[in-house]
Amino acid sequence: MFRVWAYSLLSIALVSILSIAGVFTLTLRKELQRDVLLYLVSFSVGGLLGGAFFHLLPDAVEAGGYTLRVSVYILFGVLGSFAVEKLLKWRHCHVPTTDEHPHSFAYMNLFGDAVHNFIDGLAIGASYIVSSPTGFATTLAVCLHELPQEIGDFGVLLYAGFDKQTAVLYNFATALTAFLGAALALILTASTAGMVSFFIPFSAGNFIYIASSDLIPELHSEERIGRTLIQFLLIVLGLAILYVI
Repeated sequence: MFRVWAYSLLSIALVSILSIAGVFTLTLRKELQRDVLLYLVSFSVGGLLGGAFFHLLPDAVEAGGYTLRVSVYILFGVLGSFAVEKLLKWRHCHVPTTDEHPHSFAYMNLFGDAVHNFIDGLAIGASYIVSSPTGFATTLAVCLHELPQEIGDFGVLLYAGFDKQTAVLYNFATALTAFLGAALALILTASTAGMVSFFIPFSAGNFIYIASSDLIPELHSEERIGRTLIQFLLIVLGLAILYVI
């Protein structure tokens, strides 16, 4: 059990470091920054879907077969993510702020980000209970999503009037809630083995929702054939990496 805790906390630390990634995009031109972010979003779509369909769902099915309960838990993950966004009036946006693409409610965005990172922590902690390879794959899927997410959130804070240092500090603080999520998953699964059968498909539903509802719609803003093809290939690359793992 010590190894599970160690791997989980190290993985969360890696994910949390990504919260400062946004500061490095300030060196890019706005047009180039937007292109880079959309390509990262494409890659993360493949990573999230690959994590859900190649790792989390097969583990859930292997544990007890594909039952109606598994389907219900997946839907809990989807609906839970939907509820967080609707109740908090918050959605992840991975495109930098411009006059044509404004953002608001920075503090609400921070709170929503903290809730989402908490769910990511649940997913990582529960996956390491299943096996180390599943934990590694889930961590990679979360990292692929967190990078464009944190860059986008950093842009929201700058638009709201925060200075660069405060924006980095706040973004990092919200990332730390993932530790709480991982600890909760590990404590609950250690005392109640049946919780694993809930957290794994729940996490898969969460990943599917983020990829399908938050990320893919943003890719449709790019209509040029060449760049659309690059996006498609990056999605396939993300899927392929998670398949190989």
